[in-house]
Amino acid sequence: MSRVWIAGGRVLDPASGIDRVADVVIEDGRIGAVGSGVEVSGAEKVDATGCWVTPGFVDLHAHLREPGQEYKEDIASGGRSAVAGGFTLVCCMANTQPVNDDPAVTDYILDRARNDSPARVLPIAAATKGLEGKIMTEMAALQRAGAVAFSDDGHTIMDGAVMRRVLEYARMIGAPVSVHAEDRHLVGQGVVNEGPASTRLGLPGNPAAAETVLVARDLLLAELTGAHLHVGHVSTAGAVDLIRAARERGVHVTAEVTPHHLALTEDATLGYDTNTKMAPPLRSKADVEACRRALAEGVIDAIATDHAPHAPHEKDVEFTAAPPGVLGFETAYAVVMDLVRAGEISPIELVARLSTGPARVFRQPYGSLAKGAVADVAILDPDREWLYDPLKGYSKSHNSPWAGGTLRGRPVVTLVGGRIVYDVERGVVAP
Repeated sequence: MSRVWIAGGRVLDPASGIDRVADVVIEDGRIGAVGSGVEVSGAEKVDATGCWVTPGFVDLHAHLREPGQEYKEDIASGGRSAVAGGFTLVCCMANTQPVNDDPAVTDYILDRARNDSPARVLPIAAATKGLEGKIMTEMAALQRAGAVAFSDDGHTIMDGAVMRRVLEYARMIGAPVSVHAEDRHLVGQGVVNEGPASTRLGLPGNPAAAETVLVARDLLLAELTGAHLHVGHVSTAGAVDLIRAARERGVHVTAEVTPHHLALTEDATLGYDTNTKMAPPLRSKADVEACRRALAEGVIDAIATDHAPHAPHEKDVEFTAAPPGVLGFETAYAVVMDLVRAGEISPIELVARLSTGPARVFRQPYGSLAKGAVADVAILDPDREWLYDPLKGYSKSHNSPWAGGTLRGRPVVTLVGGRIVYDVERGVVAP
């Protein structure tokens, strides 16, 4: 019997409401006990004094680029980066090359993950063939192959009739549909938030209305069909208000927000740094504040990284030509810890938005430290200061607005299935 004894940490388990200093005993890949003064013989001991012990983080929105763009990232490097950030489960989007719109691609991703990734990886399949927004994929076959949700992320299903059919079929098979809600006609050539920043930069603006218009449409279609709509990377106060109102009238809607949309405003783009180019773009201070409140209130269920690696030569171009996206795994915890320090959210609520909440959104059996639960665990040092150098990280790419900055708060040990896969002193130690 393999045993791990995590001793003396502050155990934060939203699933069972535990928030106290305790020991966690792991036996054969599952939680054996959580308690005080536990004596364990023959176990590998991990001293967690001064640290948080939490369920492993669950990311509902990431881009691992494999197959087809392995020069940016692959499942192995993405998995290593994930566990270095405390993420034990990553759900990867379908905008690969070829697109994950065929069960063979889903099978390939799962096979590569089993062999190469220290983090669990589950595929999100395309909702329409080729992400073209025209013809619905064979969703039932993709689900049987292992897809946990459907999304045309990176693209918008602009045809409302197609979106209705996607939602109707997803409801039949009990699958969530995650949407990238941007009206492409309103976005136009916009690359930054429409407002003072776009005016000062002299760059085309992407209005907040582009998001709220599509969120409104998709919420109405979810209400019509009874489907589970998941709104990806919420960035505007208007979208938050719509989601809140829809929930109050019983629409089955969940939502996520990224660390960068919680921490950065449009002002971050004023230096023309392409590492601040996102889709949706960084928004106004009022939008950021609305997203932070919604996360604390539970209107937004999950923090998702939208980890989007790009090669240096792709970002080292003029702002309008650069692809949108930012690395997310390794900096996420440090970035969102600002909400705890600002008194906007409690530690256990933050952990819920990183683990228990997202696991429930996609109905996955993780995000818990209850006895018998799968032992996916993160040990976090909330006060550890460290210099973030993406060149020393695990991603193949380096596109981060936090590069070169001092961050506070860091995952120090990550366990997947009861096995230590990351230690801050030793690095990624498996597979």
